[in-house]
Amino acid sequence: MCLIIDQVQFYSGVFVSTWNVGGIAPDEDLNIDDLLETCNNSCDIYILGYCQNYFRFQEIVPLKASNVLGSENNEISMKWNSIIREALNKKITHQRDKDAKKQELKNNFPNKKENPAKCCDAPHDFQCIISKQMVGLFISVWIRRDLCPFIRHPSVSCVGCGIMGCLGNKGSISVRFQLHETSFCFVCSHLASGGREGDEKHRNSNVAEIFSRTSFPRGPLLDLPRTILDHDHVILLGDLNYRISLPEETTRLLVEKRDWDSLLENDQLIMELMSGNMLRGWHEGAIKFAPTYKYCPNSDIYYGCCYHGKKAEKRRAPAWCDRIVWCGEGLKQLQYTRIESKLSDHRPVKAMFIAEVRVLPELMKNLQSLFLSERYEQIKTPFEVSTTEDFVNRKRSSFRL
Repeated sequence: MCLIIDQVQFYSGVFVSTWNVGGIAPDEDLNIDDLLETCNNSCDIYILGYCQNYFRFQEIVPLKASNVLGSENNEISMKWNSIIREALNKKITHQRDKDAKKQELKNNFPNKKENPAKCCDAPHDFQCIISKQMVGLFISVWIRRDLCPFIRHPSVSCVGCGIMGCLGNKGSISVRFQLHETSFCFVCSHLASGGREGDEKHRNSNVAEIFSRTSFPRGPLLDLPRTILDHDHVILLGDLNYRISLPEETTRLLVEKRDWDSLLENDQLIMELMSGNMLRGWHEGAIKFAPTYKYCPNSDIYYGCCYHGKKAEKRRAPAWCDRIVWCGEGLKQLQYTRIESKLSDHRPVKAMFIAEVRVLPELMKNLQSLFLSERYEQIKTPFEVSTTEDFVNRKRSSFRL
């Protein structure tokens, strides 16, 4: 384990998800248990998070002129927060059931040795520390309640890149906070759309604007990160809208064959990560799932395969529009996948990370049990992150399902 002068490193679980819900208001009984894996042990942060919980929903309101230009309606974002809170609370119920079974086994077999690192205290609930809506963007950050006292300097910065280059129908909501001595920044983005040749330049321009215009307070001691890239751990998520640079007919044929290799070799975001123009030093996990966009309503059929006549003229080729990428040392991705919800024309995508967190040594004894759970244990080997170039150039025959 790498040590820093006057600091000790622990590891925290972070959950990140992106979902373009297409302006559809959620029903109160919407089940997002699969998305949050409520049957498994909790992460620390849900952004909607692991040790951090990070959640982001895009286009949570219909994109009409009154919504883009007028005041925001928080009713839908409140519904989402209510659904998230209920789902995370289910984790507590599951954990209590598991703890009861553990105690029963312990009573029946009192001499059985148990790993102390896997003895969890009482189950933890989660508190929303940041919730922000900007037109069709919404981010909700949830932290395990017993970690909340160690969260400092939470802040939000919004950048509009949409109509006239400034309105919020496209753009980003960036949130940052410090957990102990480590800074986190999560950038929830909806970039320029369009599948024509050259449209990716508009998306690259959006990214450049978001990086240059996002600004956070420096803090009372003027020592806090001010820009996105100044933070220790940075995760960019959202409907990034990057497409596949192939003719539509070729793309659809390869999708039918489930030949992800050939498609990913022409994926615009992967090519951008390789070139390092706007996203130098950023990483993305291996994509082993089908394109997340664009589906016919309430179906598993891609748009353009189910319509004929005038509607067929506006066909959109499948693509991996919904993405999660990251930069900064000390992040390791454990999972990167999609969820099969049919609420909108996009499929949700989620990722799970473990993140290094620097802690002052005087707090170490009290915090050791706080950061250890049945899912996470202390990691004694350095992180190994494959470069994007290695990922693209490596043959991935297992991607063909």
